[in-house]
Amino acid sequence: MIEVYGLTKMFKNIKAVDNLSFKVEEGEIYGLLGENGAGKTTTLRMLATMLKPTSGTVIINGKNLIKEPEDIRKEVGILFGGESGLYDRLTARENILYFAELHDMDKKEINKKIDMLIRKFDMTGFIDKAASKLSKGMKQKVAIVRSIIHDPKVMLFDEPTSGLDVGSVREVHDFIRLCKEEGKTIIFSSHSMSEVEKLCDKIGIIHKGKLIEEGTIGDLKEKYKTDNLEELFMELVGDKVEV
Repeated sequence: MIEVYGLTKMFKNIKAVDNLSFKVEEGEIYGLLGENGAGKTTTLRMLATMLKPTSGTVIINGKNLIKEPEDIRKEVGILFGGESGLYDRLTARENILYFAELHDMDKKEINKKIDMLIRKFDMTGFIDKAASKLSKGMKQKVAIVRSIIHDPKVMLFDEPTSGLDVGSVREVHDFIRLCKEEGKTIIFSSHSMSEVEKLCDKIGIIHKGKLIEEGTIGDLKEKYKTDNLEELFMELVGDKVEV
């Protein structure tokens, strides 16, 4: 479970995240929606302990983000879109191994887990190739395995399908559904309304760092008298976006 209370992040005089509060239950996919610059990525980076909040409280699986960041890192898996963050000179296997070692996993356990995930995600053909030689879809598979090698209970997805082809997008969607089946707590950020409708149980819409609406997609469509999530989103933030 993720519990967020009054989460705020200041960058000099800019309030990137403004008093944000929401809750995500175990086995739930929570969609975080907002225009570019709304504060989605900043929020996810704080939850991942990559950025320190200016104020507010975050509890992840009963652990306090500020007081127990190292314990929370063991609970969280992260998958960002765009750049995969792999080390080009290392092979796919070495990239995964390095990340596993950062989590202080037992070496015998690491190798067994990697072998199992290689089979599961059909990576045998490229697992020992340098990351620089891999296609974008292959790199994303490596990033997926790297994100779950330590068996996290919480998954944070920030635009995970950005720049991927149709087949790779489907594989990422299948992976997210698998995480849900395993009972993981999931936050999913995307600009694709079709992705959000396919995957999310509940959504939160943020604008300029503030949560301006929240609920199930069905409830929000009923509230705003529309069957189109994109129209709903634009009604809430469209005329507020600075171009």
